Amino acid sequence: MRIPFARIPLALRLATLALGCSVIPLASAEAETPGPERAFTPDDLFNLSGVTDPQISPDGSRIAYVRSSADVMVDKAVPSIWLVEVASGAQRPLVTGVGAHFSPVWSPDGKRLAYVSSDGTGAPQLYVLWLDSGAKVRVTDLPDSPGSVSWSPDGRQIAYTMRVPGEGLKLGSPPANRPEGAKWAEPLEVIDRVTYRADGGGYAQPGYDHIFLVSADGGAPRQLTFGSFDDQGPLSWTPDGKRILFSGNRHDDWQRDINNSEVYALDLASGSVKALTTRKGPDSAPQVSPDGKHVAYLGFDDVNRSYENTELYVMNIDGSGVKALTGSFDHSIDSIAWSGNATILAQYDDHAKTYVARIGLDGAIRNAVEGLSPGKGYDRPYTGGEFSVSANGRIAYTSGTTSRPADLWVNTGGAGRKLTDLNGTWMQAKAMAPVRKLAVTAPDGRAIDAWLVTPPGLAPGQRAPLILEIHGGPNTAYAPGFATDYQLYAAHGYAVLYTNPRGSTSYGEEFANLIDRAYPGTDYDDLMAAVDAAIADGVADPNNLFVTGGSGGGVLTAWIVGKTDRFKAAVTQKPVINWISEALTMDATVFTSRYWFDKKPWEDPMEYWRRSPLSLVGNVKTPTMVVVGSEDYRTPVSEAEQYYAALQIRGVPTALVKVPGASHGGIAARPSQSAAKASAILAWFDKYRTDKTAPAAETK
Repeated sequence: MRIPFARIPLALRLATLALGCSVIPLASAEAETPGPERAFTPDDLFNLSGVTDPQISPDGSRIAYVRSSADVMVDKAVPSIWLVEVASGAQRPLVTGVGAHFSPVWSPDGKRLAYVSSDGTGAPQLYVLWLDSGAKVRVTDLPDSPGSVSWSPDGRQIAYTMRVPGEGLKLGSPPANRPEGAKWAEPLEVIDRVTYRADGGGYAQPGYDHIFLVSADGGAPRQLTFGSFDDQGPLSWTPDGKRILFSGNRHDDWQRDINNSEVYALDLASGSVKALTTRKGPDSAPQVSPDGKHVAYLGFDDVNRSYENTELYVMNIDGSGVKALTGSFDHSIDSIAWSGNATILAQYDDHAKTYVARIGLDGAIRNAVEGLSPGKGYDRPYTGGEFSVSANGRIAYTSGTTSRPADLWVNTGGAGRKLTDLNGTWMQAKAMAPVRKLAVTAPDGRAIDAWLVTPPGLAPGQRAPLILEIHGGPNTAYAPGFATDYQLYAAHGYAVLYTNPRGSTSYGEEFANLIDRAYPGTDYDDLMAAVDAAIADGVADPNNLFVTGGSGGGVLTAWIVGKTDRFKAAVTQKPVINWISEALTMDATVFTSRYWFDKKPWEDPMEYWRRSPLSLVGNVKTPTMVVVGSEDYRTPVSEAEQYYAALQIRGVPTALVKVPGASHGGIAARPSQSAAKASAILAWFDKYRTDKTAPAAETK
């Protein structure tokens, strides 16, 4: 059975959602169930705006940021660049209008702003804007988008990375005598790279990423690095302007040894490239100290485990004297920036909360900012966020709540101050679902973080049907943050339970590696314990339990219905069903067999099968829908189709929903598709609820 949910008109979806809302007794006359004008609806996804990429000026007086807002006419989140005065909070648009405008970078003197912009008709180009006059100039005419933009210390030049087209392997040739005007088939595609496609990027075109230099006033760019490998940002100049530090994997076997990048120094005068690191493992994100004496960077020793904390290191500018600053700090460092010559700001997660800490060269650690959250990707509440720091130590960052996407904040040494309120006006009229912490204890006694989202207006003591929603990764983490999926589910009358079972990050390396070579496994027990806790809490209706999740959560959803019949219905989104086929068809083809298994698929096929949800399909009785993006290269479409076919063969109620044009990471990138996917999931669950009559319009 194929259900074309994405093609159901939005008005009809809203009507069926309204018809499907369960009747919930009210706690009081004041606690009314929100009417259609107050409920969070699919149309509201087009109203959301978020702050990303906050860039504070060198003197700390102004912050440029990217505002990500949905455009209902093109059905996409469109970025524009805005400027905020820190003292007054006044803001104004800098670069807006048709197209996409992003990646603002301040010049060293704080008078200009470089950024990348596209009008939608060609490749994005590099621009420079003079803040005082508002004048701007396009400084490049490139065939592809520039990345990792970085000003030279004197402000005269700008370095960036860009893909350089190349020629792929040639094998044979087509017939030579093609008549004029003949319409022949496209030429053969010859692939010889190990990683030949990437989720969200499609099939790789011949060529490599390299570093370029262009005058800040415009002119012809100069290519600085060469070779058959990719050079990566961020790019960091030495204060004398003579060298640029970057990272890359320039080893002979770089295509198979994917986690062995080094930090390199590029000499601009000679063009020579020198490796500053040599250890086995990924070294990246180099940042030169303001005085040019030290380099901070991120990395870890690669021992082929499922998860390793990313450590913060510092070394002398010549690569000597390497020192791990966070060796005893059991948290992974996500991003870094120098604050003076003796302190490094580092972003990290701890127990589902994101912080920025000040880390001294002596290893002393002191938190500076807490509560960061991401300003885009609203469908589910992952940890994250972004920050930058000025020369005087002011920190600009993104932070939101469970009921609001991220806004722009600034910290000047004390409590943070909120500078924007992008969604405050329209969301004040909305009845948003409350989110609260739920105490969960696993069978082995470990505490498991979990949160419960309840329908607006749910009366104390009143139960609601429960959706267990499971995060991906599996080495990632959810946070008590804003999530459109959860708000839509709750507005429809469901409670939502989400957790960080073992294997989740932000709880230390040991907790994350409890599923090393054992996934899926005892994380199942944590999830069932969380469901039991939600029932004991008095919210979850034990007779109306449902489960869904994406990617790693899709794996666990399919695993769960193979082990228990307690859920009325399930939706597995972009799952891995068969580890053998996934390992040989995913975009990073060398990853699974190296980091999640001890042997290659042909060496130990039974271990791959033992951990594959497909091995349990003979047990499944739960009606299970399968959802996948049609251009998913991380957990390829063939994984979802295998499971759908197996369920059909067994006679288990199922449906296969494909999201047209969507990648693995972009399955909820377009607002209409994100809303339609949530609506499809609700319609599937409504079909099997026993506490109400499901709306017929979406279940036929």
